[in-house]
Amino acid sequence: MPVISAYRFAVHPLHNPVKLTQAYQPLMEWLNGNKPGARFSLEASRDYANFEGKYRAGTPEFILSNPWQTLDAMKHGYRVIAMAGEPEDFKGLILVRQDSGITQPADLKGKAVSYPSPTALAACIMPQYFLHRQGLDINRDIENRYVGSQESSILNVHAKMTAGGATWPPPWRDFQKTHPAEAAQLRVAWETEPLINNAVMVRDDIPAEIATRVQKLLAGLPNTAPGRALLAGLETARFIPATDQDYAIVRAYVDRFEQEVRKVETK
Repeated sequence: MPVISAYRFAVHPLHNPVKLTQAYQPLMEWLNGNKPGARFSLEASRDYANFEGKYRAGTPEFILSNPWQTLDAMKHGYRVIAMAGEPEDFKGLILVRQDSGITQPADLKGKAVSYPSPTALAACIMPQYFLHRQGLDINRDIENRYVGSQESSILNVHAKMTAGGATWPPPWRDFQKTHPAEAAQLRVAWETEPLINNAVMVRDDIPAEIATRVQKLLAGLPNTAPGRALLAGLETARFIPATDQDYAIVRAYVDRFEQEVRKVETK
């Protein structure tokens, strides 16, 4: 009997664990069906800190990380093999209620703003940098609430627990589909400039032929009808081959943010 290698594929908390499994389990099944001799299993995380602890310990063989986590994971034995989605889709959105009366960033002064995590690049760092550049003192003018997930950040605004909530396009598109009545009560007040999208990374000790095969399988998804349907379920246009060097732009961005606003990690 041939030996079947088992690979864990950990995905950062784009959604809550249940919804993330619904979205990404079909990708695991597709990889399993197209990579003989290997078995991929999805690993969800309850929050950003939980996910970050996993790759820092080096436990998953493959990860899907946001661009800041990508830089961090490089220091813990991972390398980039693909970018997940178009770069133009990686931008921060700041949502407010339709009835909020908020029309400019200064209207958030003295109010609370929700984010999934202080290390969420598109859904926290980029919106905070946008507000900073609009004249708000992020550390004094607003109350920053880190609520654990993209959906929670959006729902906090809907429930009037925060005046604004940060997220990014894929979770907002999903929320509009799954919660249309609630989404209709919200609007995108501002969006940031795009940067670069999430990364698929592989642990350095995984054989190069395995990493290359996964890279090619992901890049080939748009070429078949089942692959395109799978991408639609992920709210991802395509996977693009990429390397560590493609994420140097993130290091420069985070360096500016830390100099002007706050440290990304306060530990």
